[in-house]
Formats: sequence, C-alpha cells, structure tokens
Amino acid sequence: MTRREHLVAALRPDGPLPVAGPAPRGPTGHGRVSTTAAVAVLGLLLVLAACLALTTGSVSVPWSQTWRILAHRLGGTALVSDPDWSRAEDLIIADTRLPRVLLAGLVGAALTVAGMVLQAVVRNPLAGPSVIGVSSGAATGAVVVMRFGLLGAGALTLNVAAFAGALLTLAVVLAVARSGGRITVLRLILGGVAVGSVLSALTSLLVLTAPSPTLASQVLFWTLGGFGAARWEVLVVPAVVLAAGVTLLVSRSRDLDLLLAGDESAGALGLDVHRFRQAMFVVVAVLVGVTVAVSGVIGFVGLMLPHVVRFLVGSGHRRGLPVAVLVGALFTVLADLVARTVVIPEELPVGIVTALVGGPFFVWLLRRDGRRESAR
Repeated sequence: MTRREHLVAALRPDGPLPVAGPAPRGPTGHGRVSTTAAVAVLGLLLVLAACLALTTGSVSVPWSQTWRILAHRLGGTALVSDPDWSRAEDLIIADTRLPRVLLAGLVGAALTVAGMVLQAVVRNPLAGPSVIGVSSGAATGAVVVMRFGLLGAGALTLNVAAFAGALLTLAVVLAVARSGGRITVLRLILGGVAVGSVLSALTSLLVLTAPSPTLASQVLFWTLGGFGAARWEVLVVPAVVLAAGVTLLVSRSRDLDLLLAGDESAGALGLDVHRFRQAMFVVVAVLVGVTVAVSGVIGFVGLMLPHVVRFLVGSGHRRGLPVAVLVGALFTVLADLVARTVVIPEELPVGIVTALVGGPFFVWLLRRDGRRESAR
C-alpha cells in the first residue's frame, strides 16, 4: 500500500487497513459479522454462561431457585414473598458465585481490551500482557507489598503496587525491544521472556526469604490466578477502571486505527505518535495491574482473544472494543466454570485452564506467521 493509499484509508469512516497482524475481513476491513449481530449473540451467550456458572458447582442449585434468591436479594419480599431456600443456598448464590462470575467477566474483559490495544500500539500480533512480562511485573509488585507488610491501605495498596509493577516492567521491555528507534517483534518477545524470568526468580526469592509460611500459598494465587477471593467490595475498582478505560479507548479508537497504518501516516494526519503511544501504555498498565491485583496472573487471555475479535468484526477499534469486552468476559466465565467443576470438590487455578487453551493457540499463531513470512 502506498503512502497516499494509507492516508485515504485512514480518512475513511471505518478506519485504516492494518499493515501488521491478522488480515482484515472483507474489502473494507470489516469482519465476517456485523458489530450489532456480534454484540447480540455474544451478550446472549454471556448471559447463558453466567446462568450456568451460578447454578453449577459442588452444590447444585436449580435455576428457578437461583432466580428467586437473586430476586429476593434485589427486591426483598416485594418480589419473592415466600422464601423457601436455606441460608446456605442464599450465601452460595448471592455472596459467593455471583461476585465470582462478575469478577471473572471484568477481568477477562479488561485483559482482552488491554491485549487488543497493546497489539495495535506496538503493531505486533504476538504481543500480550503475559507474553511481554507485564502480568508478571504486576504480580511481583503485589507480592513485594505482601512480603514486606506494606498493606496499609488494604486492597488499594495492592492495586497501586500491581499497577506500578506493570508499568515499570512494560517500560523495561520496550526499552530492550527498541532497536534503531523501532520496536521489533523478536526483541519484544525475547525481552518479555527475559524480564518475566527475572521477575519469576525475584518472586521465588521473596517467598523463600519470607518469615511467614502462609505467603507461599498467597503467591501461588498470584502466579496461577483465580477468582476464589471474589467479594462484592472487590468488584468496585475493577469495574470503575474497566468502564473508564473502555470509554477512553473508544473515544481514541480513530487514533488507534491510525497506528495500524504506520507512524508516518499517523503523524501526517496530526497524531503525536510518541505521546499517544506512551498514554496507551499507561492505560494498558492500569488495566493489567488492577486485574492482577484482584485475580492474580491469568495468562494468554490478552494474547489470544484479540485475534478472535478481529476475526469476528475486523480491525477497527470502535467496532472491536465493545466486542472485546464481551468475548473476554465470556471466555473467563467459562474458564472459571471449568476450573471449579472439572475436579469437584477440588478447584483448579484459572490460569491452568487458560494456559491449556492459550498455549496451543500461541504455537499455531507463530506457525501461521512463519508460513506468511515464507510465502512473501
């Protein structure tokens, strides 16, 4: 594509055609389905998955009973005049499973959005919060404050520490990956692997030197991820951050699309590429840091699901970001359902489930890109 074609594509209502990452679907970069249809279908699937997650577990509760419990919690006797369930069933549905389902949806949505933005900013379809070490940095930041007893402000301290760890790690990886003023794919991945390995070793050192033996079990949660600590009060910060982040990103979706056409084309259209890229890195660090603070490290979600989004609705971010929220939420709700039901009454870390799905996907992605390179 010539420079003039880049500029013409960037000025179209549906944004520019990408020059990196998955090929657009259709002549104008749209996906196989319309955004409205994708949102409607994914929304319905998400509701069905949430219903299944609420009723399934070590204690099975029929959906009719589940609905009555939720209606009673919402409207009291005005909606359900004759409660006929046990106190245990009420606590399981309203105070354990519902917050867990909501937290899983929030985390999956945030990681998918962060991965989609990160891949656009660095113009690398293999980039992801876990692959380039950002998730490990957030986890290390949280472990540091736990190790040294710095939880003065409780969950807020964990959020701040995880965000700082994610941002610092991202800065280091990008500095390593930059060569001749450009970020190369190979250096980005190798830099992420190297920094992630160092952070894993640091986390292990903190655990081995900890005076409290209970820290090891806490660190296991941060390294493998899970939603077992979900409580209503835990949902507030991730929900606010996700809403604010998606709103901001949708408002800057045109600028994200411009980056796909290249720095020169984006700069020619008035975008301060360097400043905008830095701002997007901060947004990614906030999204990843907050999710890691409440769920630990859940790998491959931010790497894998953006490709599913682009397959469905194309590369445009105004269309893709709302779909990314639903795709991410649906995937993590189902992953959490598998994690807590596959070996009942035991519970697997969610990170194991996502890795079993995301690992083969990552291998397939590498092989696909390798075949594309060979065909050129």
